[in-house]
Amino acid sequence: MQNLSGKTIAIVATNGFEQSELEVPLTTLREAGATVHVVSLEAGEIKGWDKDDWGKAVPVDKTVDAITADDYDAIVLPGGQINPDLLRVETKVLDLIKSFWTQKKVVAAVCHAPWLLVEAGIVKGRKVTSYASIKTDVINAGGLWEDSEVVSDQGLVTSRKPDDLPAFCAKIAEEILEGRHERRAA
Repeated sequence: MQNLSGKTIAIVATNGFEQSELEVPLTTLREAGATVHVVSLEAGEIKGWDKDDWGKAVPVDKTVDAITADDYDAIVLPGGQINPDLLRVETKVLDLIKSFWTQKKVVAAVCHAPWLLVEAGIVKGRKVTSYASIKTDVINAGGLWEDSEVVSDQGLVTSRKPDDLPAFCAKIAEEILEGRHERRAA
């Protein structure tokens, strides 16, 4: 993994995130030197979903209300079914995602988290992937869906499932180091 020293990343999640889809990027990006904050709707802890039952709790570093895209180089959105479904009705979360996008910063989503990209209105005309069960949702929102372990379209990074996390994390690092994606239309 490339060196991410001096880079700051927000992982936005709530209860029901897929355990590995938060923990692997958190650990991998920190090990690469980035400062990574777990951001949620409320302070305290959020509990993951680990395959077929509740997983471990993860401490929340900051709340959505306490951050802005100005302070970060990227936002990472873990999947699972519960987490993005709860977050996609939260205006403040959608506004935060849109802010990263309009500032031409890296926006990364895995598994069911592209639901958040659909709600934020940023998949139209973009190459994306997702968990297969939300493929139609992505296509109906105008996304150019493909079945690949990681898809990148000018700073928009998406992956399908936990097996894709190594490629997902590597592409996030690569995109962060490229800097802002100036050619991207907001």
